[in-house]
Amino acid sequence: MRSGHRLDQLLGRRLGRRFGWLWGAYGTSALGTWLAFGAFPLIAVRVLHAGPAEVAALSSVGAAVGAAVAVPLGPWVEFRRKRPVLITMDLVRCAALLTIPTAFAFGALTFLQLLLVSVVVAAADITFRAASGAYLKTLLPAGDLLVANARFESTAWTTTIIGPPLGGAATGLLGPVATVVADAVSYLLSALGLRAMGGQEPPPERRRAARTRAGDLLDGWRYILADATLRPLFYNTAVFNGLVMATEPLLAVLMLGRLGFTPWQYGLAFAAPSIGGLLGSRLARPLAARFGQHRVLVVSGTLRALWSVGLAFTGPGTGGLLLVAGVELGLIFCCAVFNPVSATYRLERTATDRVARTLTAWTVTTKGSIALLTAVWGILGSLLGPRTAIGLAGVLLLVTPLLLPRRAATPLPEPEPAPSRT
Repeated sequence: MRSGHRLDQLLGRRLGRRFGWLWGAYGTSALGTWLAFGAFPLIAVRVLHAGPAEVAALSSVGAAVGAAVAVPLGPWVEFRRKRPVLITMDLVRCAALLTIPTAFAFGALTFLQLLLVSVVVAAADITFRAASGAYLKTLLPAGDLLVANARFESTAWTTTIIGPPLGGAATGLLGPVATVVADAVSYLLSALGLRAMGGQEPPPERRRAARTRAGDLLDGWRYILADATLRPLFYNTAVFNGLVMATEPLLAVLMLGRLGFTPWQYGLAFAAPSIGGLLGSRLARPLAARFGQHRVLVVSGTLRALWSVGLAFTGPGTGGLLLVAGVELGLIFCCAVFNPVSATYRLERTATDRVARTLTAWTVTTKGSIALLTAVWGILGSLLGPRTAIGLAGVLLLVTPLLLPRRAATPLPEPEPAPSRT
C-alpha cells in the first residue's frame, strides 16, 4: 500500500496523515471488492453447478440476512472505539473470504458455505460503514468532511472503472476463486493501513444501561425520523436507490435477450459512463462552496431523478447502446455530485454519540429497500414486460425530489452529550 501521506495530497488539500491512511485503506478494499465483482455467482454456476434460483438467493438472501445481522451491531459499535472496530471488520471479511479458496482446494466447497460467507461479509460491510462514518466525524473538523467524502466518492468510481476489467482478466486466467483471494488480501491490507494510522481516538460515550435492550436496536431509526432534515433525506435515499437498482436485472434481460447486445457491449454501456463519477465527485466541493450545500443537494438530487426514464426507450444497435451509455453518464454524474454532499449533510446533522447507530439504520434500510423493490420489479417485469417495468420505475423516480429536505439545516454543535437513559 502506498504511503497514506502521499495519497492525502493527490487532490491538493491535505487532511493529515491519519486521514491519508484511512483513505488508502478504503481505496485498497474497494479495489479488491471490484476485482471480485461477480465472483460468487460465477463460483456458484461454474464450480457448484447452481441454478438460477440458487444464484438469485445468493445475492438477495445473503444481503438481506446480513443486514438483519448488522442491526444489533449498531448500538454495539456506538459505545466502542471505532478504529479497532474497523480493523476487526476488515479481518472478519478477510477470514470469511479465505474459507472459500481453502474449501475449494480440498474439494469441500458447498453452496451453503457461499451463502454463509455472503451473510458475514454483508453484515461486516454495514458495520464497517457505520464505524467509518463515526470515526471520520471525530477525525476531521466539520469544514473538511465534504472534502473527505468527495475523495471517497472519487475513489469509489475509480475502482469501479478499473476493478471489473482487471477482475475479469484474472478470472479468465486463474478462475473466479483467485479474485476472492485478491479481495481477502485487500481487506488484510486495509486492516494493516488502519493499524498504521496511530494517534489517539476520543473515548466513546459510556453506555448507561448494563446491556443492550430490544428497544435500543431502534435508536438509529428513532433519531432519523425525529429530525426534520434527516427524515426526508432518508426516505429519498431509500426510494431512489431501491428503484434504480430494481431495474438493473430487467435492463440486463432487455439488452442481452430481446435486443441482442453482447456481454461486452452490455458491460461497456455501464463501465464507460463511470468517468462521470470521477468528474461529479471532483465538482461536488467547488459547487457546494459557491452555491451552498443545501442548494447543491436539492439540484443534484432532482437532476439525478430525471435520467432513468430514458432507459425505457432503449432500442437495438448502436443507437440503443449510446442511449444507455448517455443515460448512465448523466445519472452517475449527478449521483457523484449528490452522494458526498448528502453524506456530509447527514454527518453534520447527527450527534457524535449517535453516528454509528444512525448510519447502521440508514444502510440497513437502503439495502432492504433495494432487495424489496428488486423482487417487486421482477414480478412486474414478468407481468408487464421489462421495458414497461423499467419505464414505470423511471416515472416513479421523477417524484423522488419531493422527498428532499426543503430548507438548509444548521450543523449540530459538537460535542453533544447523549441523553440520559433510565
